Amino acid sequence: MSAFTPFSPQHVFSIYRRALRTTLSWTIRRDIWRQEALQIRAQLESNKDVIDPRKIRELITAAELKLRAGRHPDPYIPPSRPGGSKYERNFPPSCEPPIDGPY
Repeated sequence: MSAFTPFSPQHVFSIYRRALRTTLSWTIRRDIWRQEALQIRAQLESNKDVIDPRKIRELITAAELKLRAGRHPDPYIPPSRPGGSKYERNFPPSCEPPIDGPY
């Protein structure tokens, strides 16, 4: 497994995904969120041909700062994920025998 460097594509994808999740937390309607997602993608695509390491570092730093500044105080959590409204709502029944007695 390769090291996770600031210039790696994985780091850029991570920023992109976090930006999408952040806008999803701020936007309720999916049609409006989709327009914002397209704008984020356009920003990413506009910088895909940058090869200067200093410029790449500046772009990544600016994106990280923008994400940090735009964090939602109560982010959206899918219902079945930990912290969601349906997480562990219905536990599967236990297969252990009762402890009370032979009945």
